[in-house]
Amino acid sequence: MGGVIEGVGRIAVLRANALGDLVLAMPALEALRRAYPGARLTLLARSWHARFLEDRPGPVDDVVALPPISGVSSAASGHAAPESLFEELRERRFDLAVQIHGGGRYSNPFVRAIGARVTAGLCSPDAERLDLWVPYVYFQHETLRYLEVAALVGGTSEVLDPRIAVTDADRAELARVYGEPPPGLVAIHPGATDPRRRWPARHFAEAADRLGRPVVITGVEAEREVVEKVAAAMRRPAITAVGTLGIGGLAALYERCDLVISNDTGPRHLAAAVGTATVGVYWCGNLINAGPLTRTRHRSLMSWTAECPVCGVSGLDPRAGRCPHDESWVTGVTVDEVVEQAEDLLRGG
Repeated sequence: MGGVIEGVGRIAVLRANALGDLVLAMPALEALRRAYPGARLTLLARSWHARFLEDRPGPVDDVVALPPISGVSSAASGHAAPESLFEELRERRFDLAVQIHGGGRYSNPFVRAIGARVTAGLCSPDAERLDLWVPYVYFQHETLRYLEVAALVGGTSEVLDPRIAVTDADRAELARVYGEPPPGLVAIHPGATDPRRRWPARHFAEAADRLGRPVVITGVEAEREVVEKVAAAMRRPAITAVGTLGIGGLAALYERCDLVISNDTGPRHLAAAVGTATVGVYWCGNLINAGPLTRTRHRSLMSWTAECPVCGVSGLDPRAGRCPHDESWVTGVTVDEVVEQAEDLLRGG
């Protein structure tokens, strides 16, 4: 572990991707706040981060919403960072810039260009080196990976499980849209950005029916079809919540649930971070990188599928390209397994 750097009054942290990625990074952000309690911590992220984190208790003081930048804030090619952005960031005179945004092929040149006195972060073999760095090795839990980076500059953490504060504004949003949630509510989140991480809709429906609880099925607009499939397959009525709540309102909804059953996706991380018990369906490699670190309140059911069910491409070799097939890699997880863990948690585990 490195030591605290003297004279740090302004910190920039690059983490400009999805909801689950932010949640997994929260312990590292807390560690930086703990090491530099008087510094201003600026998150270099996206516009949704700015909306979600505004007035929310936590380690982040403000957010700079980045425009689309290839490899940094956008997966699409052809988006270069405007020089005016670098000028704006240099004017902030950051003392420390921290990269917790992947191996660094694209993000490290970006971080170095903002002109911080000291840079620290992750480096894959093909990445430009920062002043202080740890190697990026693909199969490592993301929360622990970022805590290693924080430790380079003296950051330590008292807790490993991420936490997100739910605000009065979040609860008011939930009340406006859905009123008072029923007691004993269980949430089902059947979507995932990567279709290969999706447990079958009929499995979610059967598990929800067997629990005999009030059920809400959550999803973003792009997941409407799978949400409606789960609802249609259920024998009991369920509330569907698709595109009706912002992230804060969703956090408030999950806070009111006794349990959330989900694929490996941002909403599962959000539910856990607001203190709700979760059951997650994971592919084995994703469990290494993004599974819950504790089991008292969070259970993970794992698929050991190692190859694409269609073409046989390896999922265990990070160098192998993604094949074009979207078939689920987690169908081997049974309904009985999920229901067993869910009932145990609902009993108080």
